[in-house]
Amino acid sequence: MRYMSDSTSVHGSGGLAGGFRPGERLIDLANAVRDEPEAPRDVLAAVLARHGETERDLASLTTREATALRRAVSQLTDRVLTETDTDRAATALNSLLARCGARPRLSRHDGHAWHLHVDRDDEASWAEWFTASAALALARMVSEQGGIAWGECAASGCRRLFLGGGPGAPRRYCSRTCATRTRVAAHRRRRARP
Repeated sequence: MRYMSDSTSVHGSGGLAGGFRPGERLIDLANAVRDEPEAPRDVLAAVLARHGETERDLASLTTREATALRRAVSQLTDRVLTETDTDRAATALNSLLARCGARPRLSRHDGHAWHLHVDRDDEASWAEWFTASAALALARMVSEQGGIAWGECAASGCRRLFLGGGPGAPRRYCSRTCATRTRVAAHRRRRARP
């Protein structure tokens, strides 16, 4: 079972090694907002910077924009990331994609390499941009894997969200730490039985 690393490799002018990864960005933002529901602008900006947004990009992330972004992250989390039924998740994603109402296009701006945009234009709000790119990333995962490719950690006391690792058995834990902790606890319970 593969687990995503806790850090993302960033280099150069803010581009990510291998390109932008909107699914990973979504999960990191969702976990940050779950950890701190009123996460201030600087917390959101730090997550976005780890995913390739430059200081120049982040200059437009005002306190008001950060509030709208937090709401968009929470909405995606509540409507899609915690959904366990593929049909309901797909319906929610279709609704979000329809609301975004834009065609995918390649964009290159502010020193970034070519990357996919699905928001209305390069002047879209942070919340619109995030919703469109995250919904498209999740929709691709559903179509490529035939079902939900994300989830909430099954370990007791952990609410971290994660992306699945591809084909094979469905992933249940956010990290090896949670998987091992759960397995060890189950082993100890079995051994303690008379």
